[in-house]
Amino acid sequence: MSVVDELIAALGPAVVTDATALALTQADKSGHVSTSAPLAVVNATSIADISTTLRIASATQTPVVPRGAGTGLAGGAIAAGGEIVLSTLAMNRVLEINPADQLAVIEPGILNGRFNEILAEHGFWFAPDPASKAISTVGGNIATNAGGLLCAKYGVTRDAVLGLTVVLASGEVLELGHRSVKGVTGLDLTALFVGSEGLLGVIAGATVRIRPRVAGTVATIAAFFPTVTDAAAASAGITAAGIQPAVMEIMDAASLEAAATLLQVPGVSTGEAHLVVQTDGPAAATEAEQALAVIQSFGGRAELSTDPVEGERLLAVRRAMHPAMERLGTTLIEDVSVPRSALPAMFAEIVRIEQAYGIRIPTVAHAGDGNLHPNFVFEGTEVPDLIWRAADELFETALKLGGTLTGEHGIGILKKRWLGDELGETQLDLQRRIKTVFDPAGILNPGKVF
Repeated sequence: MSVVDELIAALGPAVVTDATALALTQADKSGHVSTSAPLAVVNATSIADISTTLRIASATQTPVVPRGAGTGLAGGAIAAGGEIVLSTLAMNRVLEINPADQLAVIEPGILNGRFNEILAEHGFWFAPDPASKAISTVGGNIATNAGGLLCAKYGVTRDAVLGLTVVLASGEVLELGHRSVKGVTGLDLTALFVGSEGLLGVIAGATVRIRPRVAGTVATIAAFFPTVTDAAAASAGITAAGIQPAVMEIMDAASLEAAATLLQVPGVSTGEAHLVVQTDGPAAATEAEQALAVIQSFGGRAELSTDPVEGERLLAVRRAMHPAMERLGTTLIEDVSVPRSALPAMFAEIVRIEQAYGIRIPTVAHAGDGNLHPNFVFEGTEVPDLIWRAADELFETALKLGGTLTGEHGIGILKKRWLGDELGETQLDLQRRIKTVFDPAGILNPGKVF
């Protein structure tokens, strides 16, 4: 009996072998496409389904690719020939909302945006705020330790996770973490699994922190600068002044023009770099005035608004970056982080690399935490060698500035070749050995990260 037959015998209609369904799992939002289709897709609806799939896969030594909505940007959930796709997208329930303890228990397939809609009915929200929140799952956010626009003040996904239900490659189920605010018993395996990109186990559930909805003023500043390095210098000045915005985003002139054109937004100045700053909470008005003064001291032209509709309109321009880039051509969407004080230098280097290679790299940044998203635009479906050489220079520049290869997208397939440059051989070997402890046969997400 083949492994697919075993899966069908155990799980019935949850196992899909339709060619169209298989083809969908050969790609994600990174633009990478595998050359062959997987064996089957298992649409798990319970922890038991995940456990059964992994027990069969372990016994037959069949590789398994965990997958949610497939919105990743690093190729981390792309499947290929000989592999089983284990989808948790159908596990999309909110199992508990506990206002007293400010936590919720969820299944991994719940979309981030939908989760927040449900929480809003109870007066709460979930802080991790990736640009893809309308289409990405919380399980996927956990697997990549996603960040987003609000993470400078409210933290990345790891900061919101209290506990996890994880299924190991053997099919064993682990309950990690706790429901209490504090907990330091043993090694922190919960944190280890957050951002592990499906290498150590399959996330089957999570206990997460939720926050009461912010009351009071939300103030938004829209600022424009002659150059993107000017905007970056102003953002670094805001950080140096000790101001803590909820949102601080930079768009260079090319990305602002593309997003504003896509949305047909009136009144957004193009041809300049854009810095949007949003403050919230009891001190929002005071912090916004302080940020405005810093922006003006750096030569920015800015307006401050406390109209929530206007604030959302400005953030919508930033959130439209990815679909706007798709209209310019094929896009390699990148993700590096540097110390916030190094943002002006990193933007200056991106401009230099554009000129040196004769290419376009429209770039946006979560300026509040130093996370940049350069977008390499080219024609065709294959990434040209010229683009890879420019990307290599950009990655090395980020590392030289004290930064990292990825702030929130993960390594996946896309950045494997540079992993050793950042980690070094000793740490890289240690991480590989940690994977072996959890997945001795190496069946979980093979070919990704390491």
